[in-house]
Amino acid sequence: MYFQFRHRFNLLVRMLLAGTFIFGVNTVQAAEVLSLNKAVTEALAVNPGLAAIEARARALAEIPGQVDALPDPSLSVNIVNLPLDSFSFTQEGMTQFQVGITQALPYPGKLALRSRAASQEANAAESDLKEKRLQLVRDVKTVWWNLFYLDRTLEVITRNQVLLKQFVSVAETRYTVGRGLQQDILLAQLELSKLSDSAIRVQNMRENEVVRLNVLMDHPAAEPVHLPSAVDETLLSPVSTEVLQQRAVAARPSLAAQTERMGAARSRVDLAKKDYAPDFKVGAVYGLRNGNNPDGSSRADLGSVMFSMNLPLYTGSKQDRAVDQRNAEWMQQKYQLHDQRNQVASQVQQAVTDYRRAGEQAQLFQQQIIPQARQTVDAMLAGYQVGKVDFLNLIRSQTTLYDYETQYWKALSAANQALARLIAAVGEENVYE
Repeated sequence: MYFQFRHRFNLLVRMLLAGTFIFGVNTVQAAEVLSLNKAVTEALAVNPGLAAIEARARALAEIPGQVDALPDPSLSVNIVNLPLDSFSFTQEGMTQFQVGITQALPYPGKLALRSRAASQEANAAESDLKEKRLQLVRDVKTVWWNLFYLDRTLEVITRNQVLLKQFVSVAETRYTVGRGLQQDILLAQLELSKLSDSAIRVQNMRENEVVRLNVLMDHPAAEPVHLPSAVDETLLSPVSTEVLQQRAVAARPSLAAQTERMGAARSRVDLAKKDYAPDFKVGAVYGLRNGNNPDGSSRADLGSVMFSMNLPLYTGSKQDRAVDQRNAEWMQQKYQLHDQRNQVASQVQQAVTDYRRAGEQAQLFQQQIIPQARQTVDAMLAGYQVGKVDFLNLIRSQTTLYDYETQYWKALSAANQALARLIAAVGEENVYE
């Protein structure tokens, strides 16, 4: 029995020192793997929220041509001076059957200003569409990387479950031959139960993230999502924050949209000032007469030309107030632009800070902490084999390694999520040196 135990224990130690852990991972066919680029492409193609904003942009793009056109002319058909005693068209010389057309003519410059304001609103809607695309890509990347972190966490948990089951087996064997304690078995079983609890919680979090990603890609909420098991873990350094701030001012669609809205508000101020001038109407009427003159000749048809204009007499209660209203609206858009610039600057700064912090953490875990923790576990295993290390310290060292591996994947995910926010904040993909 003792030699059987020694054989099993030495085999376990060799496996651990060699790093050959065997754990259950579902094999996913290559066709089912959802890469980050594929997730982004699908979301951009079918996301209903993006499609709604795109439809709005198309609708607003049709307005400038409409408001730049003259108002539709009016056609009139009249019967004038018809005697009511006989209803005869020939009794009176002034009885006419008239056909007329009237055209409204806004004061020169008004149509151009309306068209300019509408064009600026359409340009703002187009920039809103670009901003929505950036936000959608950011959201997809954020959820995708969170899913990737949860998948790696489940792998670490599974690997540690297999390892702790082997620890339980070793502890039971040592206890059977009288070289171990029952508390070692109970301790290993407790840690195994805690890992099972962690697996349940992480799996629940993963299912929720799957729903979020499916909604962004307009897939059924419960559709399974399988991510690749490995990615490029390189984290490049971004350019200086000052350069990124300058790029954001030039490239961020939300700032371009707000600039266009401010321009549209300025155009409406100019249009309100144009309302101090009158609008005009011109028209022509053709009057058809029947019957004869007293000398027996046929009555001649009559023609009329009309001109009218409105008189802006109540400027104090109308035009003055309209100009004040439009000026206030312009100031509102101006302050909103200033506020958005501050927000963009804050977003860039926060994203850069988060990216660098998470990147430094990931590098620290990958290059120093995890290798040191693995060496500690190896040393603890070797010491436990010869009875120089108790079982509690061995379990603690392995649990610590599990925590560090999980924290590494969390830091890597956080860095890539911060990078996604940084790209969205700047408004362009190139944020590196």
